[in-house]
Amino acid sequence: MSISVVDFFSGCGGTSLGLRASGMSIVAGIDNDCDAANTYRLNFSEAHFFEKDICEMSTAELGAILPPGETLFAGCAPCQPFSRQNREKKTEDSRRRLLGEFQRFVVDLKPTHVVVENVPGLQRLGRDGPLAAFVQTLEEMGYRVVSGILHASHFGVPQRRTRFVLVASLIHERAKLPKSTHGPGKKPVSTVRDWMANLSPLEAGGVDPMDPDHCSMSVSATNMRRLKATPEGGGRESWSADLLLACHSDHKGHTDVYGRLAWDRPAAAMTTRCLSYSNGRFGHPVEDRAISVREAACLQTFPRDFRFTGNITSRGRQVGNAVPPLLSEAIGKVFGLSSNASAETLF
Repeated sequence: MSISVVDFFSGCGGTSLGLRASGMSIVAGIDNDCDAANTYRLNFSEAHFFEKDICEMSTAELGAILPPGETLFAGCAPCQPFSRQNREKKTEDSRRRLLGEFQRFVVDLKPTHVVVENVPGLQRLGRDGPLAAFVQTLEEMGYRVVSGILHASHFGVPQRRTRFVLVASLIHERAKLPKSTHGPGKKPVSTVRDWMANLSPLEAGGVDPMDPDHCSMSVSATNMRRLKATPEGGGRESWSADLLLACHSDHKGHTDVYGRLAWDRPAAAMTTRCLSYSNGRFGHPVEDRAISVREAACLQTFPRDFRFTGNITSRGRQVGNAVPPLLSEAIGKVFGLSSNASAETLF
């Protein structure tokens, strides 16, 4: 029998896509972002979707649609409050309470399995943070809980991306983390070339008529000069002095900003601003533009037939917020179900 999945904070559905590929059935998604909700509905027609704030949703509402048998609740709450890149970690940020809201559903509905994915910063908050209270509650309810830091590149994702993953189960032998499949002594680590080299050439601000998600943002005249001065895999170290920003003169950090990707290395981690050349190493390796929505989605291991909705900024945010499907699939496989074709075979 398949495991029925509810994807909390689902976004566009990266977690659901991977868990479905591992052999699970997607029953419902929950998110209050309108564009992400429409993307999810477009790609998961079999699932019920709750387009609402989890804080305003009753557990009975979800319980009414849960089928009998094993269930898995995936809670990949927005990671920005716990990210190192967040310079304003305000304790009153409402997103910090979302793990507690997820806990409310776990306590009332007691799924067979629980999966949480977030940035490593979530576990660094110590005994006073939301994670410690969540783990204590799970253990008191009889779950076996395991957690750790996973490198997405160790599971075929072409990114330098580390994530905190927690797996809990009432069936104790099922509570385990996946073992890496890529890296030294295993399969080669995936690269940018592996996932996006055969996409059609595109100009800055252009759209591929055959794929509306293969579209890129426009760049300013100054940034176009910077792009032309930047080699594959390079950054501002290759620029002439007139192209440097004033803040670069006395700051050696943030070297990925205004950088180009390298064909034969993993990409930098995709973020919510992954389509912006000025916000990270998001320049195309050789074309004079930032990467497209489709290219960013490929680097997240979404298959080519996955479709996104909303304007280009929203689509980029959805891609950057997503859990890479191949990582989610690897987590799903620890439950021992027969898997379908993986995302890696579909691009």
